[in-house]
Amino acid sequence: MAQQFDVVVIGAGPGGYVAAIRAAQLGYSAACIESASYDDPKGEVRLGGTCLNVGCIPSKALLQSSEYYDMASHHFLMHGIKVDGVNMDVPSMVRRKENIVTQLTSGIRGLFKKNKVTLLAGHGSFVGSRENDMWQIEVAGKDGKQQIDAKHVIIATGSKPRQLPGIEVDNKLVCDNVGALSFDAVPKRLGVIGAGVIGLELGSVWKRLGAEVTILEALPDFLAAADAAIAKEAWKVFTAKQGLKIHLGAKIGKVTHGKGGISVPFESDNGAGVLECDKLIVSVGRVPNTDGLNAGAIGLKLDDRGRVEVNDYCQTNLANVWAVGDVVPGPMLAHKGMEEGVMVAERIAGQAGHVNHDTVPWVMYTHPEIAWVGKTEQQLKAENVAYRAGQIPFAANGRALGQGDTTGFVKMLACATTDRILGVHVIGTNASELIAEAVVAMEFGASSEDIARICHAHPTLSEAMHEAALAVDKRPLHF
Repeated sequence: MAQQFDVVVIGAGPGGYVAAIRAAQLGYSAACIESASYDDPKGEVRLGGTCLNVGCIPSKALLQSSEYYDMASHHFLMHGIKVDGVNMDVPSMVRRKENIVTQLTSGIRGLFKKNKVTLLAGHGSFVGSRENDMWQIEVAGKDGKQQIDAKHVIIATGSKPRQLPGIEVDNKLVCDNVGALSFDAVPKRLGVIGAGVIGLELGSVWKRLGAEVTILEALPDFLAAADAAIAKEAWKVFTAKQGLKIHLGAKIGKVTHGKGGISVPFESDNGAGVLECDKLIVSVGRVPNTDGLNAGAIGLKLDDRGRVEVNDYCQTNLANVWAVGDVVPGPMLAHKGMEEGVMVAERIAGQAGHVNHDTVPWVMYTHPEIAWVGKTEQQLKAENVAYRAGQIPFAANGRALGQGDTTGFVKMLACATTDRILGVHVIGTNASELIAEAVVAMEFGASSEDIARICHAHPTLSEAMHEAALAVDKRPLHF
């Protein structure tokens, strides 16, 4: 007889492992299926998905290391600290990154053990259903295949890098996010296709370490998803101050390899050119991992982009089959997937779990960081929503001055009638942390006046949020 579980999760990325843990906490027998090894030295499956293994966590580790190098090389002097002969040991930087990844992925194994979640190593796919309303799942591992039965199935198979026709990724010369996180030396010339989150973050890492970085972006607008004021400031910082070369509206020709490196002919808003580089990163978005689920065998509905069709509670068209994270519509963000995983587990238990997608924060871990939640000013204009705006630069903030980095600002948008906060946008140091206050405020339906009346510690960067709220009513105290 096949092994039976109340809840089986296919995929152990952020949405999947969290869903399995929460289901177990709620008293269900839970199992999680994972097949990815991410080149594990022991050949074991690695938990945590793209985020922990080859995405969010390792990229932030490299960003932090490169930022320290940049500070020691260029910014310590203003603090009276003189450093001679600063050198970067790239293998040590990469090794530190890998140690952090190992620690966190191993930690998930510990959480599974603590919460009594069964880990099933292998590729999970649907087989069919039984008369007793149990779903049949096949797990194909290195030791063979087995079938298990599940009352509820949560699909959390994540996403993979989108490929460009005619450009073969070998993760040696032409890399996606996986290869770009494991360079053994700083390339002299680095090309990046795509000026989104991944392209800008990884381009920033290697630019700080000395690479000449050129980015080709197909869209005519820079950071089109961000508020226009944020995008304008970011463009100025990244290009004029940091020296990133960014070509917008770029159409790429045939990519060739030669003794001199990689050649990428292109036409852009600035005219035609050829990008010559030693390494090329392709970061043009991601696509859902649904092709290996055997969805057709059970009638699981997918949309024209390969995503699982779900309702507001992540329910599919099939009874007791759910889907979360990158395989469903919405932003491909780890924290969004986690919240959906918790929601599904709680709704299986009859609780009122929910995710407010209007208050999911976005973050770019460049320097300066960029973060926002809610509507942009251009969205409000397009929707004919009357609003008021308050914007405060970090140049007016004492803590920012003390830290030696006053780049950026906080911008708050509030309804002109009700004063309810509609959106908050931050570019500057620790924007990823500062945005949390705005997320909490919006989740509770707060007004800009509420933030303006809250006492913020002095001196802190968070005072810029306070001043931006005051500025909505045209009464800032320090600007």
